Amino acid sequence: MSTPSRQIPWGALGPWIALLAASTFFATQSDRFLTGENLSLVLQQVMVVGVLAIGQTLIILTAGIDLSCGMVMALGSMVVTKLAVENGLHPMLAMLCGLLVTSGFGLINGLLVTRARLPSFIVTLGTMNIAFAVTQIYSKSQTVSNLPAALTNIGNTFTLGGTEISWGTILMVALYVGVWRWLNDTSPGRHIYAVGNSPEAARLTGIPVERVLVGVYVLAGLCYGLASLLSIARTGVGDPQAGQTENLDTITAVVLGGTSLFGGRGIILGSLVGAVIVGVFRNGLTLMGVASVVQTLITGVLVILAVLADQMSRKGAR
Repeated sequence: MSTPSRQIPWGALGPWIALLAASTFFATQSDRFLTGENLSLVLQQVMVVGVLAIGQTLIILTAGIDLSCGMVMALGSMVVTKLAVENGLHPMLAMLCGLLVTSGFGLINGLLVTRARLPSFIVTLGTMNIAFAVTQIYSKSQTVSNLPAALTNIGNTFTLGGTEISWGTILMVALYVGVWRWLNDTSPGRHIYAVGNSPEAARLTGIPVERVLVGVYVLAGLCYGLASLLSIARTGVGDPQAGQTENLDTITAVVLGGTSLFGGRGIILGSLVGAVIVGVFRNGLTLMGVASVVQTLITGVLVILAVLADQMSRKGAR
């Protein structure tokens, strides 16, 4: 079997060039854009989607997709906050319970994809609705506030060079670096690329394809749980209405970051850049006074262009 390709279709520098071009443009439109305060704000705004996008990237690398990530994150946040506030559970134990719940949803997704042979799109569409319903029933559609400090500490900031940096931003970057090293420097990480390239070829070389896929979905669920902790820390509440657009936002970030929707090709760090690109566009357009509906339109155009570039690259490689 040929070595799995980890080169993203339009070149590893593609997302970085797009980010630089967008930043240059918005810097010419607003004096506030390149300030340390504003750039730190952009990173804080994308850290939840950024961490969700780690899990989404792992799944897309295996040629799957996860529509349930936002709703699973919301359920995780409600489990953590209700257990800590209403049931008096120690915050650390509450966070562990939240991570177990989101990882459990990942396990269910993985087993349905591998054992029941159902398409990931259908499976995660179903679990998205299940997670949403369970969240509303469990929370009674009520926001949980007055959280203990331990649940919001990661949302605190520290000063670096006169700029307030969120600890959540540092966690997001650290997670990306760790997963990047794991994907590139370990056999389990390389197996993910191999399965995404060709499950049958991977199976013939002795790679346990089903085990890899289940593991990927569980890891993705764990990432959604970590994202729920960041969401809690950033907002200071447990919000049952959270996560309703994050599934599409994560796919947008992954696609803009250069990961192929057909699996087997991509760089995890590209998803971080993709998330930041979306954050930069929304922030820059807001500073320019552009309506939010136009921002959504532009984001949609960017996604289509990124997928088109992927398609053209695949045809050119044949």
